[in-house]
Amino acid sequence: MTSVNDLVLVHIDNKPGFYARLEDISPDAKPGWWKVKLLVLTIPVQIYTWILDESQINGAPFTMGGTPVLLEKVILPEPDTRHGNEESERKDPEKKGGAKVVSLMDRKKEK
Repeated sequence: MTSVNDLVLVHIDNKPGFYARLEDISPDAKPGWWKVKLLVLTIPVQIYTWILDESQINGAPFTMGGTPVLLEKVILPEPDTRHGNEESERKDPEKKGGAKVVSLMDRKKEK
């Protein structure tokens, strides 16, 4: 089920079109329909409001002006935990196989 703050890949004409984050889902005046506010991750960032039904929000295909559209919820990958705790690695670079971790904040202070 897709909900507020989820990331979606919007397919336009059966091809990946753009990523967007669902900002808000509120009831429309028409029963069974929802106003879906999308933060479209393009340059520049844009906000679209589409009126969709529950099935369309959850990935059912639909058309806009005859063009096929589909929202696909993006499942984020799990964080990589193979290397252990990153905070402890920053404090003790020797734990990271001898590689030195360079802080960008320290680098700015040197200039």
